Amino acid sequence: MKTHPALALVEFADIPTAVRATDAMIKRAPIAALRCGTITAGRFLTIIGGTTASVEEALAAGRLEGGGAVVGEVLLPDVHPRLYEAIAGVRRPPPAGALAVVETDTVVATVRAAEAALKGTGVELVEIRLADAGLAGKGVAVYGGELHEVEAAMGLARAAAPPVGHLSITIVSAPHPSLVEALAGGTALAAAALVDLGGEG
Repeated sequence: MKTHPALALVEFADIPTAVRATDAMIKRAPIAALRCGTITAGRFLTIIGGTTASVEEALAAGRLEGGGAVVGEVLLPDVHPRLYEAIAGVRRPPPAGALAVVETDTVVATVRAAEAALKGTGVELVEIRLADAGLAGKGVAVYGGELHEVEAAMGLARAAAPPVGHLSITIVSAPHPSLVEALAGGTALAAAALVDLGGEG
């Protein structure tokens, strides 16, 4: 898929205001990509991509039009291509090695942590979920790779997360193949297959 140099996300607490603000963002600058819609906790998320200048200008318009309905925003002027793809909905199979899972209480914190982890290490971003069904407004990201890379990535993710708010990180150094298979379709139960473990039954 085509990626763009810059990416911005804006989270709104009021859906009608969010739609109006998103319209203002599109009209203000020649952004190249748009993804928007409702997320859990009754909020609305707008994601835009394009050149750094166009994304910055559009974000300013969304912030102005959104006013007090804006509850979170993040601008990535030089976004990592894998993060761009993951936010756009691309999911990658877990690589061999360790797995790590990061959970935060906001979309913005999850994205900031992912950007730091990817830019500072060779870890793979398997999946990122931004307050979609079942997350009650939280963000979740799954990473994979060599154990030393995953450990370094989680250190960077922790440092990039806000000093206040929920942050939970776990590393599975040698995940069972059945767990990797179970998570291959994603962490959402609706996407998970039933894995036959061959045990007592």
